[in-house]
Order: sequence, then C-alpha cells, then structure tokens
Amino acid sequence: MKKTLFTFLTLALLITQMVKAQQIRTPRAAPVGSWQIIGTTQARFTADHDGIIVREPFNNFRAVKFKVTDAPLRMVKMVVTYADGAPDNIETMMDIPQGGESRIIDLRGVGQRKIRRIDFWYDTRGVARGRANVTVFAMK
Repeated sequence: MKKTLFTFLTLALLITQMVKAQQIRTPRAAPVGSWQIIGTTQARFTADHDGIIVREPFNNFRAVKFKVTDAPLRMVKMVVTYADGAPDNIETMMDIPQGGESRIIDLRGVGQRKIRRIDFWYDTRGVARGRANVTVFAMK
C-alpha cells in the first residue's frame, strides 16, 4: 500500500513539473507572414532537451524561431514531428544570447504538413541561474 501511494505521488509530482515547464498554446488564425507564439518552456541546467506540443487547428507553419530570456542558450539540434508521425531532424548548433533570438529555421513541406511537436536539444553549461525561458514562434 505504501509503495503504491509513493509511486502515485511521485508520478503526480513529475506530471505537475512537466505541466509547469511548458505552456501549451493553441495557435490562432493569423495572416500569412506573421509570427505567433506556439509555446513557451524553461530550459533547465539539469536537463539537455525539451519539447513543445503544437495544437491544432492552425498548425501548418513554414518557419520557426526561438527567443531566449533570463540566460543564454546553445541550441544543438531540433526535431520537428509532423502529424503523420514523420520526424524532421534539423541541426541548428547556434548560440542564442540572453534576450536574443535564433535565426529563422525554414521547415520542409510548407503548407502540406501539420506540426505535432517540436523537440530541441540544448546546452546551458556555465549558466549561473540554471535556466533559460524559451519561447517558440512560428510563421505561416
């Protein structure tokens, strides 16, 4: 009984931390060529990757970019998973300064593929505060 309760409480704590880490947003209809926020998360010193779930219905984007606040971040790579489950591995290897933005990352299959998820791998070594807030923008 105690082991089951402990397992349940541990699982509940992990789920709570995951929900707090990512703010899921539902994309809204927006004019072509405009940037919109599709998610926000915290890149922590203790982790090396994170992900953003992209919700329907307006999730067929042609480009993404990242804005970083509170600490600098080295973006190593990202994987875009489309609605059909096909992954797109994109090597990024870029340093994003505190308060800065990444370069614009063009996606394949513009207008034909809906995005389900964006996972990204990063390095926060040497960051005294231990976390960077990352906002993901996407363009139609």
